[in-house]
Amino acid sequence: MKIKTAMVTGGSRGIGRAISIELADHGYYVAINYRSDREAALKTLEKIRQNGGDGRTVAFDVTDPEASQKAIADIAIECNIEILVNNAGITADGLFAMMPEKDWQSVIDTSLTGFYNVVKPVLKLMMRKKRGNIVSISSVSGIMGNRGQVNYSAAKAGIIGASKALAKEVARLGIRVNVVAPGLIETEMLQDAPVDEIKQMIPMARIGKPEEVARVVRFLCSGDASYVTGEVISVNGGMA
Repeated sequence: MKIKTAMVTGGSRGIGRAISIELADHGYYVAINYRSDREAALKTLEKIRQNGGDGRTVAFDVTDPEASQKAIADIAIECNIEILVNNAGITADGLFAMMPEKDWQSVIDTSLTGFYNVVKPVLKLMMRKKRGNIVSISSVSGIMGNRGQVNYSAAKAGIIGASKALAKEVARLGIRVNVVAPGLIETEMLQDAPVDEIKQMIPMARIGKPEEVARVVRFLCSGDASYVTGEVISVNGGMA
């Protein structure tokens, strides 16, 4: 019998780590994808095991279609991937008029092309079983835009559009596709940010926690959300 599995891309730290732990706490064997930071991925796995769960680390770059497909095929030998969380993403901020092409392309490739590279092979597995849940992590930037993040806003808005369209394609196959759009969350991305200034933009006047995003992801993957597909749930303290 194959193991009931959730795969989380970019699961080694930040929001991805919180999602991995949350899903493991609710009974899923978690495949924690990472690109290069093996130590961080192992730390996530250690926290999962400390809580009584289990999983594995899976190294591949979501921008590489062949590596993504091979890794997913290898996981599928032993695991039944019932949940896919597309969380992998990067930022390369700067004003658009001065943005190098590489900064545009790297952000689009990781978030949006990564969606294609990972979702397509996993979707084929889900279609055979006629069930599954796909949740992609967008951003408040993909909803309202953000100065200095034209590339990131474009990628995250693209995820929303792709998810809404895909949800309509696969709904009758028992597969649900949804999006969670976090606002400002306590992760490494905020290390050098002017946090006090940022809080003034947030009606709730605080930064969110990764666990608050993870709980919404878990809800969307659960039976409690069995009639929810093609939706975007914002977790942003009222920003947008």
